[in-house]
Amino acid sequence: MQVPEIQSKAGRPKHVQIILAHSRGCDYLYAMFNLKTYLSGKTGIIEAALDAEMPPRGAQPAILHTAMRYSVFSGGKRIRPILCLGAAEAVGGNSRNALLPAMAVELLHTYTLIHDDLPCMDDDDLRRGKPTCHVVFGEANAILTGDALQALAFETLAKAKPPSRYPPNQLMLELAHAAGSLGVVGGQVEDLAFDARHAKANFMRFIHLHKTADLFRAAVRMGAIAGNATKSELEALTEYGVNFGLAFQIADDLLDATAAAKPGRRKAGETNCVSVYGHAAARKKANAHVRKAMSALKHIRKGGAEPLIAVLRFAVDRAL
Repeated sequence: MQVPEIQSKAGRPKHVQIILAHSRGCDYLYAMFNLKTYLSGKTGIIEAALDAEMPPRGAQPAILHTAMRYSVFSGGKRIRPILCLGAAEAVGGNSRNALLPAMAVELLHTYTLIHDDLPCMDDDDLRRGKPTCHVVFGEANAILTGDALQALAFETLAKAKPPSRYPPNQLMLELAHAAGSLGVVGGQVEDLAFDARHAKANFMRFIHLHKTADLFRAAVRMGAIAGNATKSELEALTEYGVNFGLAFQIADDLLDATAAAKPGRRKAGETNCVSVYGHAAARKKANAHVRKAMSALKHIRKGGAEPLIAVLRFAVDRAL
């Protein structure tokens, strides 16, 4: 058994634990990735940065800034910004260089959730077990809160400069493409048009690809770019991000389909791949996307992909 090189305790990341193992009469030291510590550490960094970036709660107009903070700090898992930081590290970059893009993708994601919950959209009264933004602050203020968070996402991202390997506007282009009519907004339009009685697989894939996977793709690509990824590394992480997003959405649909009813939702006939594929086929598709995402990471330098693999399993295995 080959013992990997181990950093000293002072220089070792908190999410790496040194384990003493016994095999064939010999003791070995090896490094074990601790996902819980990794997620907790990254979440703390992201939330502290978001808190510093956002306008204070009492700043005029107070109701708007209170609503923005209410929505951003509502208990999300921060999967997308964590992937952004992890992608930078996976290509040998410093995650600090990806912090502004990570914050931007989370701010934009929060805006999409606020608008998605509106009565004219999915009509949800609860988000993560809490009253949705429009329930607490009113529909007009919720729309404006989403608008303000979208603007803040791009204001935040504008402060980030990619390495010289990439054009200076590349990070901005990545998020803008994911957010617009060819991305999240386009996916939401088709989601509103969804009819479970007549839906086809290609229509469902379009919704999942653009409403969900495009933002995962952008998060991973922006992190990779901030980490100065090579062309081959960026292509590999793009494939990982797209398949992560598709698997993540199918897992969400499977969980929703097994629940008796989604709390807080009044609108019937919501988009769900289980009604199109069935439970068994949906799980098969999710597992296929997981395999594709894992396969893409084979092209990432040794050891760099371990956090991305662990986060993928954490996010998807809950439903499979």
